[in-house]
Amino acid sequence: MSQLKMGFIGVGDIAQGRHLPSFAEIDGVELTAVQDLNNERAHSVAALFNIPYVFEEYNELFKVVDAVTICTPNKFHSEIAVAALEAGVHVLCEKPMAITTNECEAMIESANRNDRHLSIGYHYRYTSEAKVAKELMIQGEIGDPLVTRVQAMRRRKVPGWGVFTNKDLQGGGSMIDFGCHLLDLALWILDDPKPVEVMGKTYNRLSKTPGLVNDWGAIDAKTFNVDDHVTSYITFENGLSMQFECSWAANIKEDHTTLSISGVDGGMDVYPFELYQAKYGTLWDTKVRLPEEKGSPELSQAKNFADSCLGKAEPVVKAEQALRVTQLMEAIYKSSETGSSLRLD
Repeated sequence: MSQLKMGFIGVGDIAQGRHLPSFAEIDGVELTAVQDLNNERAHSVAALFNIPYVFEEYNELFKVVDAVTICTPNKFHSEIAVAALEAGVHVLCEKPMAITTNECEAMIESANRNDRHLSIGYHYRYTSEAKVAKELMIQGEIGDPLVTRVQAMRRRKVPGWGVFTNKDLQGGGSMIDFGCHLLDLALWILDDPKPVEVMGKTYNRLSKTPGLVNDWGAIDAKTFNVDDHVTSYITFENGLSMQFECSWAANIKEDHTTLSISGVDGGMDVYPFELYQAKYGTLWDTKVRLPEEKGSPELSQAKNFADSCLGKAEPVVKAEQALRVTQLMEAIYKSSETGSSLRLD
């Protein structure tokens, strides 16, 4: 196969702003079909990107494509991905992989049984900072990692559009939408350590306050039932620990994304990238000049997926790794519900 025929299920903002433009730039990829519950939107997007086929049911789309990108609410990720894989179609699914671990496992089982590629849209891995951090870990620049700190924080930016605050459709709020990116990135840089115990706490009091000041549109305090702030402490089999926090709506000075790793021989901050070491009797703070990006992380993600389907590359985001992210988020939610730490066997 030299040409990859791509289909898109769910063509809202993420598909239009990220996936469709990215795949449109790649030689060897043909934008072939779209499907959306909003049929008018599906036809509009098809016309905009010169896509020949529009379907009302996603199962119909599988007949004319080799691969599909899934951009639906989280509740439907597993159902649609399994249907595509059973039809012999490769799958790129938006993050998170699914709401539950069981749903993720069903996706992986189907991909393996049908010998199809299954990858998840954790595009932070494709940033220059992330790639440098990963290489430094491989080369042992900071020695054995000890403590990782992850923060994905926004000030008063609860998404007031779409279904982001619908627990039934999304499974959660700030963590399953935003925090999952940084959690995935941290696990990837650390070479997928095995989690042992999770203590978590979720909050949504702020967004349930009438008259909330929110920069990203109006939200209904009476119906808000997802997390807008999450804190957790995770320990791993190798003695590593992680402090993980995310929020849509924190009362902080400004938005920030933090991923720092402290090791035996040094430490690093990923955004912006800096390396900290002690050598030759002095303390070293090293800033690096990152290579100029050749296209966006979203474009790199699309190219890697297309090349994987065409047998030219290995997927950067493997489904088994994305399952671990969902497993940890599920554990954090359960720990908060029960008020106790959760052992992972």
